[in-house]
This record gives sequence, structure tokens and C-alpha cells, in this order.
Amino acid sequence: MLKAVRLLVVCALVFLPGLLIAGEHFDGKWMTTLTCPAKGNTEGYTWKIPSVIENGNFRGEHGTAGEPGYLLIGGTIKEDGTAKLSANGIVASREYARGVFAHKGEDYSYDIKAQFKDTTGTGARDQGLGIVGRPCTFDFAKQ
Repeated sequence: MLKAVRLLVVCALVFLPGLLIAGEHFDGKWMTTLTCPAKGNTEGYTWKIPSVIENGNFRGEHGTAGEPGYLLIGGTIKEDGTAKLSANGIVASREYARGVFAHKGEDYSYDIKAQFKDTTGTGARDQGLGIVGRPCTFDFAKQ
């Protein structure tokens, strides 16, 4: 019994630091560049979004919470750098939003498929059926 406890303690001491480091590999301040090209009558735009990764959790905010033009991006980054992030925002202007229900002050959301490397990353907005969405891209740069 005592040998089993010793073995368990040794394994914990050997493997625990690796597990902690894996989740923190991408930690730090990042700059996210969101680019949405023009599509049809909808204007294109580019936003620079200060972001942070802490304990493998991504969070980026643009604008003022609760106000038109606000966007919150969040999600967990896996050890291999893959991530499915969620974007939740409030439409700023009909000129920059697509869809029948896209009016100033309306909520919207979409998923982002991303891949992070040591100091860079890329991502793409899920376009759904492609009828309403547009091919927005994300570039991530560690600061």
C-alpha cells in the first residue's frame, strides 16, 4: 500500500508541471485583427481587438459592453492550438451587418474556428449556410 502511495506521489510530481504548462502555452496579451470584406450592399471593416489568453482561455473585447458595436470573443484553446471560439456582439450599423434582422442594437453571434501557434494564429468565421454570413477572418499576434 505504501509503495502505491509513493508511486502516485512521484507520478503526480512528474506529470503535473507538464499539465499546467500545456494550458498556459499561449498565455499572454494578444492583438486580434478581425477583417470582414464587403459583400453585396454590406460595407467591409477591420477591427483591432486587444485580447488576452489566461490559463488557455481566450478573451477579446471590442467596444463598450451593452452598446452597439460591442463584440466579445471567448473560448478555450486546446494544447495543440486548435480552438472553437464564440463571438457575441451588438450590431453597430445596418451598413456593416448582413441579414434581414440585422438592425442597429440587435444581438448577433457566430463561431470561429481558430489555430494558434507560439506567437501567431489564424481563424475564420463560421459562415453557416453562406446565405447571410460572410467570410470574416481573424489574425492573432502575441504582444
